[in-house]
Amino acid sequence: MKLAPTPESFNSDLHRPRVAAILGLSLGVTFGICFLTGLISHTLQRPPSWITWPARPAGFYRVSQGLHIATGTASIPLLFAKLWSVYPHFWTRPVVRNVTHFAERVTLLPLVGGSLFMLFTGAINVARWYRPMPFFFTVAHYWVAWITIGSLIIHVGAKVTTIRRSLSRRSPDLNEAPDAPEDSDAPEDSDANEGEALVGSRSQSAGLKGGLGRRGFIATAFATAAGIVVTTSGQTLRPLAGIGLLAPRLPDVGPQGLPVNRSAVEAGVTEAIANPAWQLVVDGKVDTTLRLTIGEVQAMAQHSATLPIACVEGWSASASWTGVRIRDVLAAAGAAPDAEAMVYSVERDGLYRQSRLNRLQAADRDTLLALKLNGETLDDDHGYPMRLIGPNRPGVMCTKWVTRLEVL
Repeated sequence: MKLAPTPESFNSDLHRPRVAAILGLSLGVTFGICFLTGLISHTLQRPPSWITWPARPAGFYRVSQGLHIATGTASIPLLFAKLWSVYPHFWTRPVVRNVTHFAERVTLLPLVGGSLFMLFTGAINVARWYRPMPFFFTVAHYWVAWITIGSLIIHVGAKVTTIRRSLSRRSPDLNEAPDAPEDSDAPEDSDANEGEALVGSRSQSAGLKGGLGRRGFIATAFATAAGIVVTTSGQTLRPLAGIGLLAPRLPDVGPQGLPVNRSAVEAGVTEAIANPAWQLVVDGKVDTTLRLTIGEVQAMAQHSATLPIACVEGWSASASWTGVRIRDVLAAAGAAPDAEAMVYSVERDGLYRQSRLNRLQAADRDTLLALKLNGETLDDDHGYPMRLIGPNRPGVMCTKWVTRLEVL
């Protein structure tokens, strides 16, 4: 009795090396873009000392994070299609044939496991379903991304000959069985035997004609990926909002027509922001420490700017913000023209109750302590009495319920 299937158990054309190569190449593109845009998001939120992010272009983070979520979402059906196409190879014997094959095999656990972890945790983070994650999502996501991309590079290096041959060989139509089996990493004779075992004879393949052929399988994977992207992109692209069936958020749903991730009640700040003695404190490396009432802040020169607010979960929306320029407030306190600043919220326990402004961001004409949203006084959930807003800035760094600026 056989305890496990053998390669001979899988005769479908869907397990051909060419199918795996096409899907793998597509995943390489989506994973690559997702990884690079993820690095951008991470370093914008936690910039190392050698990076000073510019404030312009204003919508850079919005586009970058939109691509991050879109390519990550598209990777989900592509990954499962890829795993389906190659899983018979998990049963091949011997388990290891040579050094190259060993390198390929040893990277499978971190590559497959890391990919599944990244896509699952990314998806539930977008949905804001944190219960299955007993860890800090951002840190875990960042380090597993490095492990996964490193495993991918090693895996591709081990398979590059197979991938190149599978993609460049002149072969019959994708729905037809080829005359000769396509390759793997084994020597020529072993290659042929494995190919014949996986694909079967011409007569066996002919019996599969009534099912989904290779071309149809690949097209279905791509169409599913495109469909998921289109029906989730309504959370950042207003023209697609009407078909945003899978979008966790829509850009015009929320207080004052703008979404929020954390309300004043959730943040526990309702009493603090209702206190008539509220003040904005400006201190640190200044000539004069300022303690401004809301009336005094309102009496300062006001500036309006149309800026996007872009959340790490992928939703974004543009709005008109009105308030005082950060650089004007710092100048009033006698700060240096190239000063940096920390912005603090009245919230006490939030992970993002403070954020840093580098010298370029602090000096930008559109970096504001906003008092109004689309011409109306800020709603409590949008950060009343004032919030930080600025160009090229993640939403989590647009600190709400601001009470203090510390000049660095």
